[in-house]
Amino acid sequence: MALNPNHAFEDLGEVKCAIVEKNCTPERTAFLKDLLEFNGFEVVIVNSPPPKAAAKPAAPVAENAEGAEPAPAPVSPPPPTTFTVGVTDLSFSPINAVYNRELRAPGGMIVTTDYWKQREEVTGNRKWYWQK
Repeated sequence: MALNPNHAFEDLGEVKCAIVEKNCTPERTAFLKDLLEFNGFEVVIVNSPPPKAAAKPAAPVAENAEGAEPAPAPVSPPPPTTFTVGVTDLSFSPINAVYNRELRAPGGMIVTTDYWKQREEVTGNRKWYWQK
């Protein structure tokens, strides 16, 4: 376990990895995989465990008229499939990499926080993050 909770390590599969992000959607996972592999990192992706749900209270039993069939129990949708993304370079910290301008997007642009969070398609790398 890291001293800084923002720089976490885990065994993904059988490989010790620095965690980039947990509970990613498939689209986010593909974005991070492409970006990190472009920057020369070996990416490891595993399925995230399903979220722990609290036990639901028992539904009150309604009295039915004679001969009426009981109402079916409501079916909850299955939890969405999410992924945990990590890199094998244990010194990697996504916070440091973005704010120190160490990552490049395809095309040579510097990765900004808006690009990392997928708020914009093209990075505005002319200004530092504190000058915006």
